[in-house]
Amino acid sequence: MDARLVVERGSFRLDVALTAAPGDVVALLGPNGAGKTTALRALAGLVPLSGGHLRLDGAELDRTPPESRPVGVVFQDYLLFPHLSALDNVAFGPRCRGVRKAEARAQAAVWLDRMGLAEHAAAKPRRLSGGQAQRVALARALATHPRLLLLDEPLAALDARTRLDVRAQLRRHLADFEAVALLVTHDPLDAMVLADRLVVMENGRVVQEGTPSHIARHPRTDYIAQLVGLNLYRGRAEGHTVRLEDGPEITTTEDLTGPVFVAFPPGAVTLHRQRPGGSSARNVWRCEVAGLETHGDQIRADLTGELPLAADLTTVAAAELDLRPGTTVWATVKAAQTHAYRA
Repeated sequence: MDARLVVERGSFRLDVALTAAPGDVVALLGPNGAGKTTALRALAGLVPLSGGHLRLDGAELDRTPPESRPVGVVFQDYLLFPHLSALDNVAFGPRCRGVRKAEARAQAAVWLDRMGLAEHAAAKPRRLSGGQAQRVALARALATHPRLLLLDEPLAALDARTRLDVRAQLRRHLADFEAVALLVTHDPLDAMVLADRLVVMENGRVVQEGTPSHIARHPRTDYIAQLVGLNLYRGRAEGHTVRLEDGPEITTTEDLTGPVFVAFPPGAVTLHRQRPGGSSARNVWRCEVAGLETHGDQIRADLTGELPLAADLTTVAAAELDLRPGTTVWATVKAAQTHAYRA
């Protein structure tokens, strides 16, 4: 796939370049309003392009109507036909491509079996669980043998327990898919687990792309840093010292010169009620607690002051420090727990 998607709708402009090879699983990740769903609908032919191009397997699809594109779509709410059985929902795609009814139903039965749903072939959508409905929708999309599979928030409608199981199943199915798969999500875990490559969008533009591990290690915007759970700052490095654009200095282990990002996890931050003396941490900042919230089995403190940051600590540590909004604390981070990289 080779695409440049330009869509202008009122004051919003989408301008995104996407490339992928057969077998690639690409995730479009971004906040609400970034343009992810617009990009997916443009690929499906449901939103006309204002400019750019779309090529799939060397064929130009810019003006090809949606029903004639070799594209399968799994929508967020699955859009199964309520009056049709699971079998006939899956057979619908091949039937639209001119396959005779008996053959289409035979193909559908094979797909349902692959999805572990053979015993639910006669069930109507209302009789299916969320995970089962998601797999029927996926089977319906795959039954047409698409060269591009589009998944719009495929796990968003599932509860947490079902989501874990279906995510693992979906990963297996995508690993076997020989064409291009592109999924839209706002959930970083879905993107990290399911995709080989992430394309992060903000305000209709691509702000970063790469493997999940690279992006998790090298976030380049506040949105990405929050997604992967890091404190992120931008500044100018001179050796092991980074002077921030609007803040203090941070000491790092990397020896760099010029514009850089510095990141460290909230768990690397240690809090003290008094300025620590003789601390091995090279970085010490005076802060104030702006808020506290439960974060998994820990407490996350939102800090303002010399360096706005997030710090994770145990409930016991939070109680011993007697933290509450407005409390003054000293935050320390060892240089070895920071990571600096070129901006």
